[in-house]
Amino acid sequence: MSPTAASRMNPDMEKCPGPGMPQTEGIKYTGSKLKLLPYILGIVQGLPVRSVLDGFSGTTRVSQALSRAGYDVTANDISEWSEVFGKCYLLSSKPDSFYKPYIDELNSLEGRCGWFTEHYGGDAPDGKMPFRKHNTMKLDAIRDRIDDYGLDDVDKSVLLTSLILAMDSVDNTLGHFASYLSGWSARSYNTMLMKLPKRFEIRTRNRVLKGDVFDAVKTHYDLAYFDPPYGSNNEKMPPSRVRYASYYHIWKTIVLNDKPALFGKANRREDTHDGEAASVFEEFKKNAEGKYVAMQAIERLVAGTDAEYILLSYSSGGRAAKKDLFDIIGSYGRLLSANEIDYRKNVMSGFSWTKEWLNDTGPHKEYLFLMRKK
Repeated sequence: MSPTAASRMNPDMEKCPGPGMPQTEGIKYTGSKLKLLPYILGIVQGLPVRSVLDGFSGTTRVSQALSRAGYDVTANDISEWSEVFGKCYLLSSKPDSFYKPYIDELNSLEGRCGWFTEHYGGDAPDGKMPFRKHNTMKLDAIRDRIDDYGLDDVDKSVLLTSLILAMDSVDNTLGHFASYLSGWSARSYNTMLMKLPKRFEIRTRNRVLKGDVFDAVKTHYDLAYFDPPYGSNNEKMPPSRVRYASYYHIWKTIVLNDKPALFGKANRREDTHDGEAASVFEEFKKNAEGKYVAMQAIERLVAGTDAEYILLSYSSGGRAAKKDLFDIIGSYGRLLSANEIDYRKNVMSGFSWTKEWLNDTGPHKEYLFLMRKK
């Protein structure tokens, strides 16, 4: 069956599902799949699957939606803050009444000057810091008190998630922490306020992993969903500046509360310094054969995944070429659908592999590829 024919196997998949989408919660996030959730669920719900791996879970919005829709979800990511989100939304089962007294007390704390205020708080008219001082002072007081409670990892994750969401709502950025706005954003003047995360009753068997995705795929799942970074196709962009570890270094520091050594104008963590890519999927270099190292990683991932179905996300600004993806899918399975998402028309439509769709100069687009492994 040709890719074009395969993409038209299910005409009902071309329309965005109606109301009733599971509610999810998360921070501002580069590459967020919030708008893709109806389409991802529409595809998964048409398959005979129960267990799903979200291999690059990020803010866990996809994992949250899948769990709420009744799937057993394993959320995996290499970042500490993603693990915290996963434990909060996918594992915590205590009622809100357990956490509310903690959150009320944390909100009542008087702010104080500490490490976060020293490095990330500002009040000068020109901004150029991620937060105003009155919010980092609250952060300094709250973060240390959370450690004092001595809660287990899951309960602590609920409080840390609440804290990160609160700080995300008053930041002075465009959504990441590799650079900051030159003037204060309107929201940065507000006072951060911790709220109960919008959790849900857990009725599925979920797991949260923090580790190498190549280890996670060794366990069998009915379906694996992958949204790897792919790397930027902007040749002028320093590679370290498009890595997720650099973008969200402050969230890692809030989770660990380790007060690390910093460098640069953005006060990034020393462990996000320019150099080799933190993840092979973010590697911008080519090998001796002229192929992107990141695409070799995609092939290795697809080959090593123990799942009947693989759903692969792709954003048009990445390093991949259409032939590379087609060759990988064809080598290890059969393409069931290839879909382009048009947010303006709120539809998902099938497309031909001969169409000019990747690395072009047109508007940013999102794609979903469903394959069945051999």
